[in-house]
Amino acid sequence: MSTQLTLQPPLALPPSEVSSYLESLWSKDLDSSPGAATFTLVVWEGAWLEQQLVRCGRLDGPITGLLNEPVLEAARAAAGACNLPLSTAPMDPQLAWAIGNLAGNHRAEDLRGQFVEGAISAHMPRRLITLAPTLDGNKPLETLVAAYCPLPDEGSGGSACGDVVVLRGGSGTLSQSLDLVQPLIAADLPCWVWWNSSLDEAPEVMAALATGQRRLVVDSSLGDPRSCLDLLVARINAGQPINDLNWLRLRSWRESLAMVFDPPSRRDDLNHVVQLDLDVEGNNPVKGLLLAAWLADRLGWHLVSSYEVDCDGPGQGIGAEFERSDGQTVRFRQMTVPVGVPKTHPGAMVGLRLICQSSQGSPLCVILCSESGGCMRLESGGMASMQLAEEVVPLPNESEEMEMARLLSGSHDSTSPLLAAAAPLAAKLLPH
Repeated sequence: MSTQLTLQPPLALPPSEVSSYLESLWSKDLDSSPGAATFTLVVWEGAWLEQQLVRCGRLDGPITGLLNEPVLEAARAAAGACNLPLSTAPMDPQLAWAIGNLAGNHRAEDLRGQFVEGAISAHMPRRLITLAPTLDGNKPLETLVAAYCPLPDEGSGGSACGDVVVLRGGSGTLSQSLDLVQPLIAADLPCWVWWNSSLDEAPEVMAALATGQRRLVVDSSLGDPRSCLDLLVARINAGQPINDLNWLRLRSWRESLAMVFDPPSRRDDLNHVVQLDLDVEGNNPVKGLLLAAWLADRLGWHLVSSYEVDCDGPGQGIGAEFERSDGQTVRFRQMTVPVGVPKTHPGAMVGLRLICQSSQGSPLCVILCSESGGCMRLESGGMASMQLAEEVVPLPNESEEMEMARLLSGSHDSTSPLLAAAAPLAAKLLPH
């Protein structure tokens, strides 16, 4: 968290008084500190994993909604106690649900939304509104407000002040309180809606918050794969700006693959791809499908069919056939593989294999791995007769807040054209 000057310490108010209090705060009490003319950020902050870990005594608290290392370590340790595979990703929604079945009634202070995380604070939001649903579905609504000014680093110029609004209560309570939220969102400023939770929950709240041209940010690794992809496609078709953190995490994979084919001697090989194999962690296939769809779209492949295939790991694999522009077939297969220490989010990429076969020269096999020892399965099966290009993909270790700050810094008032092209094809790749 960056250094901040607190203008108004966190103050609990009756819900009906929040709007009028903030208006009075800026017009009278803080007339010497004008609010920033920047943007509004609305966050649905479920933090179910952290809440359940605190409740059953596996984490001390306070509850912040931040995915720090203590939360991830406690989640990985809890997977075994819940009789889940050790390869279960910490953010897999089924892990939070399973922890919810463990005994415990430990309590801790809930600080969700009560400060502006440093990476986001640097962009000086005018208003940060956090909706914090609680484990107790019947918990009555609590509202809290605060005002602050981020102090600029030396030589970086001035700063602008903003305020924080927190609405905390049961999910049903929050869904019935949205009429309190809408007046707090200034119509003349850009608005981001960050759904920082599973896409399966509270669809009526998302629909009410992410309306019109408000910029929606989701994570397609969290939730039912079909629902996640259908949501992306629906919002893209509606023309609403949407960003997917799961898609952003593919950045290093796309860049690494492009670098392999950057030398002029290899560029023509992209016209002769005959096989694409992907390995992913766990049961969520969305990330791999988005990567495959991006590549297919860039190379002009036409999808012929997709189907389920059996695999050694948990869940089902996915197979498909594409047709290149020259009429030749490209075979695609995505398999789930078990891992010892899973990445934070479900469906993380483990490895990629691309085989190119032209009528001239020897076949080329490109293998990308998330770690040096992670691609032995992809290295098998007659690779010795091929020219081999193998790279380890550098994986960024950035938090959700850092990724969100990256989006804010780029404005992104429209959907990435690459995501807009890849998501509909990824949805078709997922067998019904």
